Amino acid sequence: MTTIILKINERTKAGKAFMAMSETFFKNVEGIEIIETDSKKLKKGKNKYNPEFVDIVLKSAKSNKSKEINPNDIWGSLGLK
Repeated sequence: MTTIILKINERTKAGKAFMAMSETFFKNVEGIEIIETDSKKLKKGKNKYNPEFVDIVLKSAKSNKSKEINPNDIWGSLGLK
């Protein structure tokens, strides 16, 4: 699957033409999904990640406590062998 993200200004002549063309050619076509989003709505909308999880990740990134994992011996580098 390939995802293509386009930023289209629907107030311009080219933007209106592109939206009209894409709706005409790709609406109800199997295998192609057009998802309309508004970048302003995305910024204001809900975060798709759990806020508790985000806090844990951000705190972990700031912390100096880290453990380097050997990808060839994951269990051994975690002390679980």
